[in-house]
Amino acid sequence: MTGATGYIGSRLVPALLAVGHDVRVLTRSAGRLDARHWHDAVEIVEGDAGVRQDLDRALEGIDVAYYLLHSMDGSPDFEERDRELARLFGLAAQAAQVQRIVYLSGLHPDGGHLSSHLASRVEVGDLLMASGVPTVVLQAAVIIGAGSASFEMLRHLTNRLPIMLTPKWVDNRIQPIAIRDVLHYLVGAATMPGTPNRTFDIGGPDVLTYREMIHGFARVAGLRSRPIRSVPVLTPGLASHWVGLVTPVPSGIAKPLVGSLIHEVVRRESDIDDLIEPPPGGHLRYAESVRAALVDESGRRLPEPGTVDPARLTAADPDWAG
Repeated sequence: MTGATGYIGSRLVPALLAVGHDVRVLTRSAGRLDARHWHDAVEIVEGDAGVRQDLDRALEGIDVAYYLLHSMDGSPDFEERDRELARLFGLAAQAAQVQRIVYLSGLHPDGGHLSSHLASRVEVGDLLMASGVPTVVLQAAVIIGAGSASFEMLRHLTNRLPIMLTPKWVDNRIQPIAIRDVLHYLVGAATMPGTPNRTFDIGGPDVLTYREMIHGFARVAGLRSRPIRSVPVLTPGLASHWVGLVTPVPSGIAKPLVGSLIHEVVRRESDIDDLIEPPPGGHLRYAESVRAALVDESGRRLPEPGTVDPARLTAADPDWAG
């Protein structure tokens, strides 16, 4: 696995271990994993995903390789870095006779101009699928979970701004998904039947606007309603600087995230449901996902998959999304 120190990867490792998989991780610095509770349960290869010899060592004897790398730091050449890393990984995976690559990408509309962030993620998926190794590309929109950059941006905007001036695309539709459910599909992708080489859309049960997501977060968090006024002149660049001022999300990350919000990102197909069973107990609704993220942030343990009672959760907070 690449990206084991990142937001998704650090949560995926214990999920894979929990169902009995042997896990090998590639990291530039093994010391960065010392604090992880799963440190002694995985094989660690120290190396650089941009160096072919390191990839060859990491991928030797591997059946399923998770590619969880993104160069999202705001620098002008991140697309080229993403491109070269994906090409190199595909070549190394093919040479190592890896049976499957799994990659987490972003939901995006068909056709038209995409933000640089989304366009790069789509290109990476295309390059991996063209590598000769069957590749499962899972496409998700906003991921709701404590520590997710998208969630932290939403949380801090809602907490710190009692009144907001926002871009007009605050009313674009988004299909968020809980981190618990993303991990469920990533784990399931390892043993998905057949040899699929394609994209699969994943998403939660609610399709919301970003305005509704802000209002929904405020309701779950017990905050007063947030008046929102949209203005047509707030460009993604200006909006990212605004986000950087009021949230801890670095502007280099905020800019591509904000730029991606200009698109409506809603599932166009649900083919994954024919190959991977839904999460135990069903997908978390948006309000449930926010509540779980806030509980996680407080230091208490998140409910394990299958132990969440949707009826109990929504009884305390009736469904507000249309």
